[in-house]
Amino acid sequence: MIHHISIAAYNPKHVAEVLAKLWRGKTFPFPVRQGSYIASALDENGTFIDVHPWEIELIPGNDDQPHIQFYKNPTPRRFTPFHAAISVPVSQEEIVEIAEQEGWRVLHHCGIFEVIELWIENHHLIELITPSMVSQYLAYYSKTNIERNLERLLAEPVRV
Repeated sequence: MIHHISIAAYNPKHVAEVLAKLWRGKTFPFPVRQGSYIASALDENGTFIDVHPWEIELIPGNDDQPHIQFYKNPTPRRFTPFHAAISVPVSQEEIVEIAEQEGWRVLHHCGIFEVIELWIENHHLIELITPSMVSQYLAYYSKTNIERNLERLLAEPVRV
């Protein structure tokens, strides 16, 4: 169970508000970092996404400050390999409407299972799984199917 993740955004408050809308949740200021926000699903699992300013990086602590450090990188990368698949209670039509209001790339992807690719601020990929799509995703990655399905994928040519 993944309870929370962190992403970066050029407009963290707005991105957190949009993510909360997709969950029908709520946005909160991040308690220990001014300018960062939390998009909460308000569910029983404590699911949320931290949204930090784009130039913020989390780095390991050291002997003097053992906990996570927030570092401001003057030249942050625009794209990363990060992405997440997230179940949402809204429909594909609602996702497309929200994405179009934001000017964010959105694409219905139907491969091994269906997802809606939503590109947050057109640089972070979030795969949204609607209620009508979730059973397909769960069946593919279930405890009984995951090894067989991944072995089959590994036998195919690698895409670069």
